[in-house]
Formats: sequence, structure tokens, C-alpha cells
Amino acid sequence: MTGGSEVVEATLSCAKCSKPAHLQCPKCVELKLPREGAAFCTQDCFKASWSSHKSVHLKAKLSSLATETPSEQNAALPSDGWLYCLRKGQSRTPKIPHFDWTGMLRPYPISRKRVVPAHIDQPDWANDGIPKIEPNSDLQHVVEIKTPELIERMREACRIGREVLDAAARIIKPGVTTDEIDAVVHEATVAAGGYPSPLNYHFFPKSCCTSVNEVICHGIPDARKLEDGDIINVDVTVYYKGVHGDLNETFFVGNVDEASQRLVQCTYECLEKAIAIVKPGVRFREIGEVINRHATMSGLSVVKSYCGHGIGELFHCAPNIPHYSRNKAVGVMKAGQTFTIEPMINAGVWRDRMWPDGWTAVTADGKRSAQFEHTLLVTQTGVEVLTARLPTSPKIDQISLLSTRVL
Repeated sequence: MTGGSEVVEATLSCAKCSKPAHLQCPKCVELKLPREGAAFCTQDCFKASWSSHKSVHLKAKLSSLATETPSEQNAALPSDGWLYCLRKGQSRTPKIPHFDWTGMLRPYPISRKRVVPAHIDQPDWANDGIPKIEPNSDLQHVVEIKTPELIERMREACRIGREVLDAAARIIKPGVTTDEIDAVVHEATVAAGGYPSPLNYHFFPKSCCTSVNEVICHGIPDARKLEDGDIINVDVTVYYKGVHGDLNETFFVGNVDEASQRLVQCTYECLEKAIAIVKPGVRFREIGEVINRHATMSGLSVVKSYCGHGIGELFHCAPNIPHYSRNKAVGVMKAGQTFTIEPMINAGVWRDRMWPDGWTAVTADGKRSAQFEHTLLVTQTGVEVLTARLPTSPKIDQISLLSTRVL
């Protein structure tokens, strides 16, 4: 409530404790919102209410946008709508942000948010960017045993996710922008009757993640054209029939140097070796031991800031799946559980930094990073790879890929 002033009549009640209020939220004043519900008796009450009160500001902004005409919305924007992303997707700017960039890559402007037809079933964050069910679900603490019916729905969502990622892979070449890749992912997902899960999830502005070179994860598709020698990870999640299917792969763009080829190959092997140990009774923490051992033997490092996760009707839930050694993951695998394994392996140090957009995680030393991901089902005897490659999946050159679905 910094910057507030004593301008509220004593007849107003505190939004937190109902005592007479003399202070007002400065943001509500700026947005010209009604004083009722924006009045507080003390700084302590304001701070205690902030986590819930700030949603009033967001709703006001969304309501304002909904009542503006298209010409009014576009008045302050370039005619083509391409702007740089800030604040996790909640802001845009026409100028490239100032940042101590760790590598050669830079952000480019992004296009407008893509539209999903109204008939498509959408998750609860689709309209306002805020997940409602996921954060407070018991499944953030308890690993769900999926029913046969739910598992079958997940097979369908994961199959669509695989086909969508394959469609994106087919257009990767020098000169193609990551925004064009996002367009393919979006259209292929919608055509299959699905919703691209990342779109507006905590305000993420695009339908997939495209992570190039030193980007570890959560890269935002933009206007940059892929260059010969790049590596790019495309991360796709599809929401279909109420469940999510999540996968990603790293691809070569044109002629890639041997060091990058070794990085991508090792990353793929890390995932395969981790999948090979999945079965009932295995501790979740063992996944990180297997991955870390293989990566370090190759002189590479394992990212510790991001991990695999449970998945199903929720995009992210228990269990957490760390990919590094000596982790503290809790629990053992049981038949019917579904989760992702998605190791991020760096050519240099494991540490990361965040770009000004609030999403793009890059290596701290600017060296390259690679990632592969599958959604997995623990079976009675082992594991089913729900997002396994298909006979029709395009080959990744120079990489020895396995296509095993059931182990």
C-alpha cells in the first residue's frame, strides 16, 4: 500500500477486518475503482489481503479491454501488433528490454495471442490466465492413481500431442520463425479438437515453447528466424477430453556442430535411461541419479531449477521429478501413476538466469542446452510411454532414437 493517502471517509469499512478504514489501495485509485472493497484500516490489513485483492486489478483491466473497440485497443500499438513480451506475458513494449544477455540469442517481438474456437473444451485459465483448480488441489501433495477411463483419455491426448509435435518438426529449417512453428502447433492442436495447454497458462502468450540454443526451457515463439547451426526444443502440451499430454524434443537446424550433436544425443540418452528404470516400487529420486550419472560422464551438467511433474486432469501436480543426483523427491512409483521425465542438460554450468519476459530460462554462461520429454504411465510390470514416437514421426538427423512404447 506504499504511496497511499488518507483520503477515505471513516464510514467505509476495511476490506480485511471490517473496522473503520482511512487508507485506500493506490492501484485501485489509479484504475478509478469503487472505494468500497479497496479501503483498509492499516498497512498490515492491506498486506494480508494483497494476494486476493490484486485479482480485482486484473479483472478491471480485462473488463476494460472487453469494452474497448478494436481501434481503441490498437491505438497505442504498432499496426502489425508485434511487440516484446514483459512480466510473464502480462505486458508488451515496442523496445527490446535492457538485460545482461548471457549468450548470443536475443528476444524478438511476438505476435498477438492466437484464438481458440469457442467449441473447443478449454482449461480454466484460458480466459484470464489464472489456473483456479490446480494450485489448491490435493493432487499437489498426493500422487493420483489414475482410473482405466482416465488413462484411456490420457492416451488420446498424448497421441494428439505426439502428432502435433511431429507436425512442428516437419517445418523446422533455416529461415523459419519460431512464431511460424507456434502457428503450426496451434492449428494442428485445434484441428484435432484440443486446446494448446500453455496458451495463457499463468499468462504465457503462446501455444508452445520454443527454446533455441542457450535457452533451457519456456522460450516464447517470436519473430526470430532459425539459423543454420541452431538447435531448437519444441515443447507441446495438448488439453483434450479434460486431460493433458506433454512432450518435447530438441531438433537440429541445418548443419549443427559436433559438440551440439553430442549434447542432444546425451540428453536423449538421459531420458531413455531414466525411462528404463520406471516400474512399481522404484523411488522417484532414483530418476535423478540415473540422469546425473550419464550426463556427468559426458562432461555435461543437469539443470536443477526445473523438474518433471505429475500430469493428468491437472497440467502440473505431484510427483515432482528432479533430474539431478542427491535430490529429495518423496515417494515410490505405483501402477496407474502418470508423470513426465524431461531432463534439461547443459554444455556448461547448470545454473540458469531469467530473461525480462519472465519465462525464458537461459544458461548462466550462455552455452547450449538440450531437453527431451515424455509423459509416462507406470504399469503393473514397467512403463508405457504415452507420448512415444510413431512410425510416421520424422527422424532427428544424427540422433539414434528409440521408439519403444512399452517396457
